Amino acid sequence: MHFTLLTSLLSSRHTLIVVSLLSLLNASNAWPHGNTPASLQGIQVPITPGLVEGSDPIIIDKETAIQLGKALFWDINVGSDGMACASCHFHAGADARYKNQLSPGQLNAAHPTKFNLTASGAQGGPNYTLKRSDFPLHQLTKPTDQASSVVFTTDDIVSSAGVFLAEYQNTTDHADDACRANHDPLFHINNLSTRQVQTRQAPSVINAAFNFRNFWDGRANNIFNGVTVFGVRDRNASIWVVDAKGKTVKQTIRLENSALASQAVGPAVNTSEMSCQHRTFPELGRKLLTRTPLETQRIHPDDSVLATLRKKSGIGLSTTYAAMIKKAFAPRYWSGEGEFGQAFIAKAPAYSQLEANFSFYFGLALQLYQQTLISDQTPFDTPRLAGFPQMPTGLNNKQRRGLKVFLNAHCSECHKGPTLTSAAHPEVYTASDSFSAPRLINRKTINGSFNGGGVAQGLIDEGYFNTSVTPTNEDLGVGGKDPFGNPLSFSEQYLQQLRDNSAPVDPIAMNSCDLDNSFAQDYKKTELTDDSYLKGDCFDRSIYAKIPLPAVIEAELQKNNGGRFMVATQGAFKVPTLRNIELTGPYMHNGSLLTLEHVIDFYFRGGNINNPHHFATLVFQQAISKREKADLVAFLTSLTDERVRWERAPFDHPELRVPHGHKQAADPNVPEWAADNFMTVPAIGKQGRDERLGPLKAFHTYLQK
Repeated sequence: MHFTLLTSLLSSRHTLIVVSLLSLLNASNAWPHGNTPASLQGIQVPITPGLVEGSDPIIIDKETAIQLGKALFWDINVGSDGMACASCHFHAGADARYKNQLSPGQLNAAHPTKFNLTASGAQGGPNYTLKRSDFPLHQLTKPTDQASSVVFTTDDIVSSAGVFLAEYQNTTDHADDACRANHDPLFHINNLSTRQVQTRQAPSVINAAFNFRNFWDGRANNIFNGVTVFGVRDRNASIWVVDAKGKTVKQTIRLENSALASQAVGPAVNTSEMSCQHRTFPELGRKLLTRTPLETQRIHPDDSVLATLRKKSGIGLSTTYAAMIKKAFAPRYWSGEGEFGQAFIAKAPAYSQLEANFSFYFGLALQLYQQTLISDQTPFDTPRLAGFPQMPTGLNNKQRRGLKVFLNAHCSECHKGPTLTSAAHPEVYTASDSFSAPRLINRKTINGSFNGGGVAQGLIDEGYFNTSVTPTNEDLGVGGKDPFGNPLSFSEQYLQQLRDNSAPVDPIAMNSCDLDNSFAQDYKKTELTDDSYLKGDCFDRSIYAKIPLPAVIEAELQKNNGGRFMVATQGAFKVPTLRNIELTGPYMHNGSLLTLEHVIDFYFRGGNINNPHHFATLVFQQAISKREKADLVAFLTSLTDERVRWERAPFDHPELRVPHGHKQAADPNVPEWAADNFMTVPAIGKQGRDERLGPLKAFHTYLQK
């Protein structure tokens, strides 16, 4: 079963999105910096062709598939030692833990294994309890002035604790896998290993269904290959399918608009997030298939998805994972007989098709569940008043003033469209007929110069920007490479195509006529040639359908920062949604900012530093008064969905025990490990949290000074 990304995107470009037509029809009267982004209500999640529709869909029972996905997302048995997917996404889709959440900047090649002192003067490191005074991680004498003296800075990361360092041995009848403990040279208290902490902050999964790619660096591909996060890049990825003759054969799967499925299969076998080293998805399938889902976890009797499957005891579901898969997926994906790969353990039985294809079921079930986590009932999503900018009727006067600050400060240039992020699917954040091809690459005015003066134009991956949170070399973001040596960046692939006619590794299209700043604007006619890679029609922009000659590109790349062919992807990260931002701190890819006020200071001073590819066109020093800052914070809180705050359906969930730091003693079952402390996230039904529990709160409110 093959699906081509480009074909579908081009054919469906006229089928999506309700946009603010008034701003397009009457631009002369529009707000100087653009109109209010559209409401998310009524915006459809991009379709994965062949998944639940068509004559022969993959999923034949969507309701069961969603139940399966929710169970897998919240089940602690998915992890090797008690980590669920939800363990890092239990609080408004993000992580609200504050103990054992520091990582020592492991992506910084110059400084990967050293914890620093914290801003509060503490040693930090493993098992440290964060304080409010530890933030921000980059502190200035004048928080509004980037040029003021640095009081404190660190390359440590505030992120999420995962699994202990251990080597997988076998599955067991218990919750935890049989794993051989290894001493962790980085994460330990004296001679006791502690849980490993990730290299980037965990973003919210709510509204992630609209993202074109996932993870901060975009490595979770739009195309799901059924096995790994890397889409068509992983040429060896395939699953077992029963063909029309009844024979079970290996088949390549290419499911577009499935970045959620691609993302889902990453953490479950990642050796610092959820898995002991060397554990595979077939082994995870062998562990889970015959088990009761959520077998030790309470399910609320009024759970919006799982109530009908809940055991009378209230703990676990009255089914098995195998039964749910067989009900949800077409038989060709599980009914084959025979052997489907040698087992991890010597002399163990070969894998069944159910076991061998477990990554396929896992990714798609989690995708369908997470596609229900849509937050579109905020004050911002209320009907709009006429005029410019269009004011949502649900905003109070302070929030309306804050919206104007948001627009005047160019925030909506990156946090655009109904999801408030340009990292969304291009047909979600922009008008469907605005471009001749889906715009995943753009060319914008970037800080820096190519000859010692003037301004430079840089190619970017749309929705991924270098805002100088940290020095570029501390984390390359989308400027990095996949395990196969390919650039994660679409722009880097486009550069290679123009240099030597090599096809991009991802099936993307780029029409030069769609760039904000076309090559025809700053290259001489003699330096350009007709764009031979055009897809579709440029319409009235055909004059801009020009690309630089290969020799010209090579000459530019020898200049400072790539000259006129700057590719500004190094140190660039995905633009996160601003929806529910009040509840999803700490902020930035390194978790460096604690409050919305910190975030505003960061942007209005123009970032922490000025990286070579710093996006200074939009992240630059601007004046903001105390009243304007308060108004902008008030506007940002208008983006909170009360259903998220109170965990009402679809944001209700089973009970979850989350590891939250360690005791000063060894684990009685694994003496090499420090014993866990746990926080218990209670089971919540569709009516949400009660007054006794109270609502979810902003992250900083859980911290001591």
